[in-house]
Amino acid sequence: MSGNITAAVCGVGTTDYGRLPGQSAYDLGLQALRAALDDAGLALSEVDGLIVNRIPSYQRFAELAGHDPDYVLTTPGQGRFSGICIDTAKALVESGRCRTVALVYGNSGRSDGMTYGGKDESAYGSEGRMWFPCGMTSPGAFHALMMQRHMHEFGTTPEQMAHVPITFRRHAALNPKAVMREEFDLDGYMNARPICDPLKLLDYCLINDGGAALIVTGADRAADLRKPPVHIRGSALRTAFAGSTFPPEDYWYAPLNEAATRGFAEAGLDRSDMDALMVYDNFTPTVLFSLEGCGYAPRGESGAWVSEGHLSLGGSLPANTSGGHLSESYLQGWALNIEAVLQIRGECGARQVAGARNVHYVAAAPVCSSIVYSGDAS
Repeated sequence: MSGNITAAVCGVGTTDYGRLPGQSAYDLGLQALRAALDDAGLALSEVDGLIVNRIPSYQRFAELAGHDPDYVLTTPGQGRFSGICIDTAKALVESGRCRTVALVYGNSGRSDGMTYGGKDESAYGSEGRMWFPCGMTSPGAFHALMMQRHMHEFGTTPEQMAHVPITFRRHAALNPKAVMREEFDLDGYMNARPICDPLKLLDYCLINDGGAALIVTGADRAADLRKPPVHIRGSALRTAFAGSTFPPEDYWYAPLNEAATRGFAEAGLDRSDMDALMVYDNFTPTVLFSLEGCGYAPRGESGAWVSEGHLSLGGSLPANTSGGHLSESYLQGWALNIEAVLQIRGECGARQVAGARNVHYVAAAPVCSSIVYSGDAS
């Protein structure tokens, strides 16, 4: 690091979520960026780095914003890139390459009629089309197959799995921004429309329009701004590309464990220090896999562990307190990272985790990411 700079989030912003006709990814990203700058008390001219995600053109976005940053990057739309982008911003600030980096996400997928499945499915990449003759034409089918294996190997049950979406919907009921706030019980879950065995409708994330932005700068500078700094104390990535056309037989256990272990080591904290967890929940099984890979639940026992209520507000590790992708909205990890910041700042209202100082964000994917946020610098 240059001059012992450490990175911190100094501002966050989001738009409304849902169907927002007439607003492009550029419009939504610009709204979120303006909100984040206002949150931080910064002018756009004070931002020298710009990373955009899911927004088609960094050049057009910067033109619309009226901004000429010193550093710019555009990244693909896969959800794994929220963690990659934040890790990159941290590196830019701590190396001294940039003083302040804006990360901006915009998605008009619902209004555009976007789907993740069917004959035009592209989430797997062209090589994934080998699965199509077997009916595997969506990411949901990929995760359903993994969950079937987990059930066969460890005895995980649908009733145990149900505790994840039930809990996250209970949290969403406390979040005015959440798209889905009507609670359901075990019977409601078990009777939900089946999609791809064993996954039901309530196990799938919510495709919506929305925008999100974070501002990352040095901790010393952040301390002088409008909101208290939230330090990015530890961040690590681990890829799992070899053989990734096929579902991983270990449920990403090894790369998740390595990323989490390195992230905690950099932060000088451990799992037991975490007050809340934000876990990428594109589908319910991903939550179970993440809990095991990060060491919160014993390997193979995540189903039983979640059924004990650990993820609920008031539990040992409240998770996805905003409702997450399953109930708030699918912003591909961005809103979960923002929720981590808001929890540490004590701004979550009825869903606030009392005394939250350390929050862990994790994503299980071919690029596993682990980010430890803290209200304390060290």
